[in-house]
Amino acid sequence: MTTVQIQLPDELAQDAQAAGLLAPEAIEAMLREQLRKQAGEALQAIWARLPREELTPEIEKMIDEEVLAVRAERRKQSAS
Repeated sequence: MTTVQIQLPDELAQDAQAAGLLAPEAIEAMLREQLRKQAGEALQAIWARLPREELTPEIEKMIDEEVLAVRAERRKQSAS
């Protein structure tokens, strides 16, 4: 387990604490959600760069590899 220390403006820290957002479980959930969002955005960026005309075997392989990497990261995160 890793300990993380952050600095926040006092008012933000107080509001976040009052809302229960500084609990380890809440922070973990927020970080996992952000990682999922970024993975989705990365896939969309790859998709946007691909030619629209055809899905070549190379492109299909790139997509498959990215999906497998995202799934492996999710499995790793849910195991911890």
